[in-house]
Amino acid sequence: MMLAKPAIVAKQHAPCVEQAATLRLVSLIKSASTVSLLTLVSRITGFARETLIAALFGASALTDAFNVAFRIPNLFRRLFAEGAFSQAFVPVLAATRAEKGDEATRLLVDKVATLLAWAVLLTSILGVLAAPGLVWLMASGLQQTPLGLQTAVNLTGLMFPYIAFMSMVALSAGVLNTWRRFAVPAATPVLLNVSMIASAWLGASWLDRQGIEPIYSLAAGVMAGGVLQLAIQIPALRQLGLLPHISVSPKQIRAAWQDAGTRKILAMMGPALLGVGVAQLSLIINTQIASHLTPGSVSWISYADRLMEFPIALLGVALGVVLMPQLAAAKAASDSFRYSAMLDWGLRLVWVLALPCGVALLVFAGPLVSVLYHYGAFTAHDVQQTSLALTGYGVGLLGLVAIKVLAPGFYANQDTRTPVRIAVMVLVFTQVMNLLLVPYFAHAALTLSIALGALVNALGLLIGLRRKGQYQPLPGWGLLLFQVVLATGVLGAGLYGLAQHVDWVGMRSEPWQRIGLMGLVLAGSFVVYFTTLRVIGVDLRALLRRSGHD
Repeated sequence: MMLAKPAIVAKQHAPCVEQAATLRLVSLIKSASTVSLLTLVSRITGFARETLIAALFGASALTDAFNVAFRIPNLFRRLFAEGAFSQAFVPVLAATRAEKGDEATRLLVDKVATLLAWAVLLTSILGVLAAPGLVWLMASGLQQTPLGLQTAVNLTGLMFPYIAFMSMVALSAGVLNTWRRFAVPAATPVLLNVSMIASAWLGASWLDRQGIEPIYSLAAGVMAGGVLQLAIQIPALRQLGLLPHISVSPKQIRAAWQDAGTRKILAMMGPALLGVGVAQLSLIINTQIASHLTPGSVSWISYADRLMEFPIALLGVALGVVLMPQLAAAKAASDSFRYSAMLDWGLRLVWVLALPCGVALLVFAGPLVSVLYHYGAFTAHDVQQTSLALTGYGVGLLGLVAIKVLAPGFYANQDTRTPVRIAVMVLVFTQVMNLLLVPYFAHAALTLSIALGALVNALGLLIGLRRKGQYQPLPGWGLLLFQVVLATGVLGAGLYGLAQHVDWVGMRSEPWQRIGLMGLVLAGSFVVYFTTLRVIGVDLRALLRRSGHD
């Protein structure tokens, strides 16, 4: 009887455990939906920004200069902010809160904020001084047009301090996401887009009248956006009592450096920095190659980037942001089942939502580029070249999105070394693909190599999680794979027919008709795809609510 008692107790408490797991999953769904909705607003304003830039400036040596200059602070931002820093900071922050409580976590935030603020201030000063060398390292091919090279140097000097604002935004976002306040960090990018739209719309013509290249208006918009993005975080942090105190005393800075929590973050940042650095090295190499191709190549790839990033942000980033602190908390609680079940839930959503998006980019790239960019200075030739770049991304969109779910599975476990090893392998693979493909496909080969590398990366991460026993797939994957492929085939066939039989480029003179038709096509595609899934037996509600207990 004594041996049977624990089993009876477990049985009695099973409904409570099941209910708690279900509530957690519902919370995840709501959080992911909030992030996705706000990210959708951000991407819509981002498309408005890119459409305006395309109409005002087209694709030229000067737009190449801006895109290169903007990539340089963004490269460092990914090292200090969303990249290595966030990958190390968020798991340690979540674990500290779970193990030591809120007060210890607040002290950790103060110390990390102090070190980060001083680091990015110094980096910003050095970056402005080193602008000529940074531009040459990133895109020496801009010297094909001397005005383009000098403009890139000037713009880099103007925009480099953006990294300081965005690094502090990343810290704030990590804190707010750990406290499950996802709305403000998700809405923040809208401010950058609005600032750049206002600056280009109002400032470009004014600068032109002053005899200054209008492209400089975009730099002003970037800096204003950085200030606003940081400013909006402050009230949210203050409301939680988590507004960081940044120390200026050398003694306090030294104490922050010696703190066990910050040391742990710095130790984790080492391999994470290498991993992110590998990815950024790939970006540098690709930008360098593109700068030596036909002028406009960097811009064509950048315009395609914006379209490719739309589903990545809505699906992958939203899931990754929500899952990271939850996975870290599950690991801190030694709840391996919950840890694996959350990964399984995220991967199922990736498969259901990312595969049709990838196929859409493959077969419907031309119409999408036409409707979004084909205005003003953006020519039919620019449409064609941007579409080729976008098609390359479509090949690997599934991998690009899946990485955003798989990588947190390692970071939440405070394992940053395995993703680094995989990233190094992918870098070598990507550059071999560039060597083989660029002579034949020019700039489109660069996006195709990134896409193929993303598929290899995602597969490597998945295999790594399985081998480490961190992820165990739940039943039902085989049928779901087949059902999604079938529904995506129906969707792809319809989009291909519309791409071939409608003159999207020729409708430039009737922009509202073209926009309206695109709206109908996208709405119809949504209905066709999800109706097909429903007809062939996919229960979408059950998929969203899946807790892993069945």
